[in-house]
Amino acid sequence: MMREQDFDALKKQMVELQLKSRGLSDCRVMEAMLRVPREKFVEESLVGRAYNDCALPIGLGQTISQPYMVALMTEVLSLKGEERVLEIGTGSGYQTAILAELSSWVYSVERISSLSQSSGKILRELGYTNITLRVGDGTLGWEEEAPFERIMITAGSPKVPPALEQQLGEGGRMVIPIGSSNSQVLELVEKKGGMVFSKPICGCTFVPLIGEGAWKEEINN
Repeated sequence: MMREQDFDALKKQMVELQLKSRGLSDCRVMEAMLRVPREKFVEESLVGRAYNDCALPIGLGQTISQPYMVALMTEVLSLKGEERVLEIGTGSGYQTAILAELSSWVYSVERISSLSQSSGKILRELGYTNITLRVGDGTLGWEEEAPFERIMITAGSPKVPPALEQQLGEGGRMVIPIGSSNSQVLELVEKKGGMVFSKPICGCTFVPLIGEGAWKEEINN
């Protein structure tokens, strides 16, 4: 049985060896990664691997992203603390918690009802009060709460969903994996003067983003 002290040690090791050693440097992101108990968001049988340098399955064909990718995507958003963030793909809720630590409010959309329910339970138990969850097609965003200063998409898409581009506020930043169903490039999308600009960050592999504005149906790789 692992103790809280064991997880604290693993968190510190993860930040030093997996994040800082690869060039991540946002102090607020590092502090959030140290605060959020990743072990609470993985299956019981995988708790001992919670801080490993890899993604882990969470059931229903979905995953909890590698700690480095969580930190990288968060750092790319350049959160200052006052932003309203739209997250597409609640999944385990771990990335949601990291975003909640660093922003004023997180609106998170998950298409799989059971995942939204389980992640919501964990997030409530951990005391988060600045998160609103919804079950639905994430590619359509959350129109009634738009515009958003930041948007994070945690699944791979063939393009930027039009609704999400529209719901990104002026001066806003979006991070999204763009590419095929099994290999993508993480891109930073920014809106300036009503125009949208994007630049590549790194290669990555995410589960497919399913919905009207991305892949229309389940894809079997």
